Amino acid sequence: MSSFTAGFIGLGLIGGSIVRAMKYYYPDCRILAFNRSRSTLDYALEEGIIDEALPSINEAFASCDYIFLCAPVETNASCLPLLKPYIKEGMILTDVGSTKTDIHAAVEKNGLNRFFIGGHPMAGSEKTGIRNSKRILLENAYYILTPTKEVDPALVEKYRELVISLKALPLILSCEEHDLSTAAISHLPHLIAASLVNLVKNSDSKKQTMKTIAAGGFKDITRIASSSPEMWEQICATNRDNILIMLNRYIESLEDIRKELTDRNKEGIHNLFAESRDYRNSISDSSQGSLPKSYSLYCDMVDEAGGIAALATILATNGISIKNIGIVHNREFEEAVLHVEFYEEPALKKAAELLRKYRYVIYER
Repeated sequence: MSSFTAGFIGLGLIGGSIVRAMKYYYPDCRILAFNRSRSTLDYALEEGIIDEALPSINEAFASCDYIFLCAPVETNASCLPLLKPYIKEGMILTDVGSTKTDIHAAVEKNGLNRFFIGGHPMAGSEKTGIRNSKRILLENAYYILTPTKEVDPALVEKYRELVISLKALPLILSCEEHDLSTAAISHLPHLIAASLVNLVKNSDSKKQTMKTIAAGGFKDITRIASSSPEMWEQICATNRDNILIMLNRYIESLEDIRKELTDRNKEGIHNLFAESRDYRNSISDSSQGSLPKSYSLYCDMVDEAGGIAALATILATNGISIKNIGIVHNREFEEAVLHVEFYEEPALKKAAELLRKYRYVIYER
């Protein structure tokens, strides 16, 4: 499968990253794309990652081996009637949405079950849009496939092999299992992060003491609260029932914790942290999950003029780009003074190795 044609509806962060990976691993593939914003299509043409920009969903899609729906979840569903006349035997119709039950229902309503394999690349970033897309975004990320019962197993295997060739990790689930799982490990954490940030905001003093000293653990567990409100509004709407199941379970667990605190139950509190520590430590760091990953290191550094500049110069002269850098003022749960964040894991590993050669004391996350 060195040559194929793929059509894309929507070219944001995920769609753009898939296109970049396809063009890298399959230089002879042909990519067609339609996007509401013409500037996005012009950028993709300039970058050489698509071959043709389409003015609408039209007959050009009939030439595709794959059609990727990469717009917001509700928009994807609205595109199905427009695509239906151009779907042919042997074609794979897929999406990249983070909820699956609603799109499966829309596919069934349009009689397209034999062609549809839902897809969810569990990778992302706090940044959006094609200009932030990266070829390596999918690497070592789980890519969940949710085929319908009617789709030919040979097509599922064909899609699975494509995902593997793009360096992602395919995992086949039902749409129901996918939505319950992501409600627990992605959608609920985003709600918790947002509510925790607002709790601190509304509880802070006029001097903003809480905001001033917030760092370390607080910033780590609330980082995802910076995500797109529009995207999360749609996710909550399309996966409401599963999110409510997990949210009710979480509320019950908080009530248990409140009771243990009220009763001064030291053993119960100890078990809470012991069980969560053991389970958290058993989760592999070798692959990405549904939450955007942070690639960071911490560095011990003497407070002297030019210290940060010297470190940044070492990294820059070795071709390592820094995403963010700053002093850690609240080090109650941190090992070091300086926090350095990178865009990618290879840059993190290279930076840690390099700085250790220069006798810096480095702690990796």
